[in-house]
Amino acid sequence: MPDAIFDHPRLAALYDAFDGDRGDLDHYLAIADELGARRVIDVGCGTGRLAARLADSGRAVLGADPALASLEIARARDGRVRWVHAGAADVPPWDADLATMTGNVAQVFVTDAAWAAALRGVRGALRPGGWLVFETRRPERRDWENWPSGPETRDGVERTLRLTGVSPRLVSFRHTYRFPDGTALTSDSTLRFRTLEEIEGSLTAAGFTLRDVRDAPDRPGLEWVIVAQAAQLPTPTLPISAVG
Repeated sequence: MPDAIFDHPRLAALYDAFDGDRGDLDHYLAIADELGARRVIDVGCGTGRLAARLADSGRAVLGADPALASLEIARARDGRVRWVHAGAADVPPWDADLATMTGNVAQVFVTDAAWAAALRGVRGALRPGGWLVFETRRPERRDWENWPSGPETRDGVERTLRLTGVSPRLVSFRHTYRFPDGTALTSDSTLRFRTLEEIEGSLTAAGFTLRDVRDAPDRPGLEWVIVAQAAQLPTPTLPISAVG
């Protein structure tokens, strides 16, 4: 089930305010240009900010998310995008040139089985030779040790963050939101931190080839941007009798 921060209507309505200006989305638009992608799937589209910007550039866009509250905000944002209530494992076939997973989307799949299912689902939604681009935080940097714990306030709502558990691969945390009417809502989340070796192995098993590993421009030295390509269909071999 999606975390409350995405699926609770009251929290989803605040997500963009706390998420900032999302300057990192410029990087994904540039990658879409670089790859010549005309049909794009934004997996874990959330409130639809990237999908809407991709549509602004004239692309055909499908936005998929398992959190209905976030998806309702996305639907109200842009009517040009095809919005689908689905997780990565259930994205419909779409013959897409590119699939993106921004923010923490790639890290919410905390088990190997869930991550493998997500990659297989995305692979099935791409055309042969299509691309998958996602970001993931570098585990050796231990950036969670620097995550803010003090209160932040947006639209009169105070938010605090507290780490609730750290293991070799998993980091768990809780956001608490306090509203002016005295209501307090919490959202618990866990992220999986994978090594580059683990990422490449999982991509290979799902039918992708790792093509590039880039530094995330908005978190230099702390996060990778992974560029992978889906396997091409094999070239058919004509029987000897058909040649000539």
